Amino acid sequence: MSITLHRSATVLFQGDSITDVGRLAEPDSPLGNGYARIAAERVLSAQPDSDITFVNRGVSGDGVSDLRARWRADALDLEPDVVSVLIGVNDTWRRYDSGAVTSVRAYENDYRAILTQARDELDAQLILVEPFLVPVRAEQWAWREDLDPRIQTVRRLAEEFDAVLLAADGLLNQAARAAGGAEYIAGDGVHPTPLGHALLAEAWTALAGL
Repeated sequence: MSITLHRSATVLFQGDSITDVGRLAEPDSPLGNGYARIAAERVLSAQPDSDITFVNRGVSGDGVSDLRARWRADALDLEPDVVSVLIGVNDTWRRYDSGAVTSVRAYENDYRAILTQARDELDAQLILVEPFLVPVRAEQWAWREDLDPRIQTVRRLAEEFDAVLLAADGLLNQAARAAGGAEYIAGDGVHPTPLGHALLAEAWTALAGL
């Protein structure tokens, strides 16, 4: 399954710090400095005569409930033609660093709510990027108990909403093995390195046949 980027399409990247990557802190980098910017550059390089607009509205620290709370202003009101969502690792992380638990059911309900609004109010193509974890510390392996059901939720929602799925968790963990260690892909297990972002961007643009 792939996406079609029309010449005048607006593409929205949504998520947390993995998508943000400095776009809020650095006004001169509205697409941030991660996979969203790299993917946009790859698309525009391959289609130099297009008028495709890329917008990044990732917000560092967000969980899915935060994304739902700002969904109208930061998604629906922008009227994008393509909506790419990567959200979920903070819903797992907060359980282990601060004891704030988001149940898988609540995660699914919030995620389904934003996708339902996108389906009902926008004629947009949807890309769901799996949340991922590339453990660099032994204790992070325990996080998988919480994260894996969220990954399965995203896969089910991709099927339910006829969305394109980017299976990022397997992709980046396999890349970690090939690179010789998780730290080469995600320095803290969550935030990609430049190589990790490049791999995400490559996989994202491959969805558009590039």
